[in-house]
Amino acid sequence: MEIAVIGNSEFILGFRLAGINRIYAADTLEKLVMHITHVLEDPEVGILVLSSHDMARVPQRLQITLEESVQPTVIALGEEEGGISMRERIKRSVGVDLWK
Repeated sequence: MEIAVIGNSEFILGFRLAGINRIYAADTLEKLVMHITHVLEDPEVGILVLSSHDMARVPQRLQITLEESVQPTVIALGEEEGGISMRERIKRSVGVDLWK
């Protein structure tokens, strides 16, 4: 399983330096939606990382798809904006609560 990161050039820079290969630059909403759709259909991607700001920008229907996605597990970094918590996302993807 691979990690994919989608975001603006500032957001993805650190991930690129860390050696993540599946990096997608999305400076416009159209590119953001296009890359998210592509990654959601890729069976090799196990984790999708987005900024919470970008998560809030996508259309509501796509937001719901991202929040409910188990494969890949979607992680929004940054301030939490009304979505489910990181703990709940891990619990959904792994099947157990790792904090208990």
